[in-house]
Amino acid sequence: MARVITIAQQKGGSGKTTLVANIAAALAPRRSVALIDIDPQKSLAHWHALRLERLGAAAALTLSDVSGWRLPAELDRLRRSHDVILIDSPPQIDTDAKLAVRGADLVLVPLQPSLPDLWAAEGTIRLAASEGRPVRLVFNRAAAASRIRTQIEQELASRHLPLLAASLGNRAPFVTAFAQGQSVCETVPRSVAARELAALVQELERIF
Repeated sequence: MARVITIAQQKGGSGKTTLVANIAAALAPRRSVALIDIDPQKSLAHWHALRLERLGAAAALTLSDVSGWRLPAELDRLRRSHDVILIDSPPQIDTDAKLAVRGADLVLVPLQPSLPDLWAAEGTIRLAASEGRPVRLVFNRAAAASRIRTQIEQELASRHLPLLAASLGNRAPFVTAFAQGQSVCETVPRSVAARELAALVQELERIF
């Protein structure tokens, strides 16, 4: 039975879709991975189309853009044939977002280490709590060290909000790889970005 991870964040610019794509591609060599794109912008679907064009059958990822009332049934269908399902949720708390959180085994909330990102994440955190779903926060597009990062880490700790130890930096290879329908583990496998991604995926695999 597949494990479902819903990636959710209300603030634009958090790198939510890029995070989904990179995690999926990093898992694909050893797990059967499905993607569900319920974000109205459909950036993940465009990434997947680029991936199919470039890699063909080697793309090794299933994509569905079913949303609304059909999402629970689609999750049940994909669970029977995949190991991991990643949901790219809309950037607002609406019916689709609620269904995506309700169907998740883990809700992953990306945020840059900034107060606006933390404030924007609070709605998703409350929604996950109301649905009884576990949450992990992850720093994305983050500087390696800064005063504000330390401040946000302390704030999360004081509120007992679980932050992943692994984080992804604000690195050009993530943007470049996404534009090619790939991930940094495929385009620049020996880079710092690829090492960060590998650490993040390993930490997620220990959770689920």
